[in-house]
Amino acid sequence: MYWTLELASYLEDAPWPAAKDELIDFAIRTGAPLEVVENLQDLEDDEEVFESIEDIWPDYPTKEDFFFNEDEY
Repeated sequence: MYWTLELASYLEDAPWPAAKDELIDFAIRTGAPLEVVENLQDLEDDEEVFESIEDIWPDYPTKEDFFFNEDEY
C-alpha cells in the first residue's frame, strides 16, 4: 500500500468519519483511480471507523507542513 498526494486527494471530500467499506464505495462512485480502491482494500481493520485521511495515511501533509508567510502578501 502506498499513498501520494494525488491519490489521497480523491478522499478529501469523503464522508468522514467513515468505515473501510464506505470509503471503498465512495472511491468507486467518484471515479477514483484503481490504486485508491486497492489501498483502501489493503487496510487491515474492517470494523474501524476512520475520522480523517490522517488515520489512513499518518504522514498526510497538513497546512502546517508548508511554510507560507502570509504577511508578505
